[in-house]
Amino acid sequence: MSGLRSSQVAAAAGVNPQTLRYYERRGLLAEPDRSLGGHRLYPAEAVTVLRVIKAAQGLGFTLDEVADLLDAGQHRHGRHADAGLRVRAQTKLAEVEAKIADLQVIASTLRAAVDAGCDDLVACAGQPCCPIPFATITVRGVLDAEDR
Repeated sequence: MSGLRSSQVAAAAGVNPQTLRYYERRGLLAEPDRSLGGHRLYPAEAVTVLRVIKAAQGLGFTLDEVADLLDAGQHRHGRHADAGLRVRAQTKLAEVEAKIADLQVIASTLRAAVDAGCDDLVACAGQPCCPIPFATITVRGVLDAEDR
């Protein structure tokens, strides 16, 4: 029997050997053959699969999404139009762009807080010039409570 042992595959892919077993349990990596001594023997393509998994995770795909992508790749014939990488990448891109927009608002608000010299969150929240969005909610909440 020929193949790569767990430690060889893990080293070549830049992952921990326990990661191999975890991905096997998750169904991301096919269960390997075993040597007569019981050692796992992976095909060389296992290294590529691991690199693909890690790259997809780096692009923001969850392990469940990666599993779906790998499954779609194995069943190319008769797959649905929404099962492929292109559509899923477009969806992930939209999610990432939405997160970027949210982070830009957060960064802008934090810049304004720094520029305004906000040193005390509670004190700043009570000031009308506070750039942090909850300041108006806090003021409104206090005013509403006083009106009761």
